[in-house]
Formats: sequence, C-alpha cells, structure tokens
Amino acid sequence: MDILLGLALSQHLNFQRNYNEIHPHIRLHHDGYIAGAYYNSEKEISPYAGYRLEHNDLGLELGAVGGYNNLGPVIPYVRFTYDINDNVVLFTSPSGENIDGEINYGIVAGVELLAF
Repeated sequence: MDILLGLALSQHLNFQRNYNEIHPHIRLHHDGYIAGAYYNSEKEISPYAGYRLEHNDLGLELGAVGGYNNLGPVIPYVRFTYDINDNVVLFTSPSGENIDGEINYGIVAGVELLAF
C-alpha cells in the first residue's frame, strides 16, 4: 500500500463562481484502489474512494466523492491524468456547479505535486 501526499493547483474553466484553486490532499493506493481526502474547490474536505487504471504515463480514475454539498452528498467523479514524472502530474476532470438550481458544466484542470 502506498501513502501519497500531494498539492494540486487547479483552474476552473467555464464556471460562473470563483473557487479555491489550492488543494492539499492525502491518498492511499493499493492494487488500483484509491481512497483519500482533499481540500476542495468549495473550501470543504472531500473524502473519496475509487479505482485507478494506468497505462504508461496515462491514468483514469473513477469513483465517488463527498464534500460538494451544492451538488449532493456523494457524487461520481472521473479524472484523467498524465504523469510528467513520479512527482508531477497533469490532470483534468469534468465538473459542475449548481447555479440557482441549474447545473453549469465545466472542466477542472491543473498540476499535482506529489510526495511519497
């Protein structure tokens, strides 16, 4: 089992509100299964669990995450990654925001700095 500490810096594309763009996090990773928590875009703690698929430097994560109260208590997530090296990862994820009862969809993209 690997324990990973990280710091992600993000940009929120096609969103109407301003969001936190600094996300410290901790992750456990074992045989493709992942679980952890991070400080999210809404300045809340987001616990998550899922599965990570990898092929060379590409990754795909599928799971469920909490902490986004405007969207629901637990929501699905998908995240695509590209490993520049063992400590630097580019990522992108489809996302959304609740604006007066309507979901506005966008993309969160960024870089993640990792320590093992």
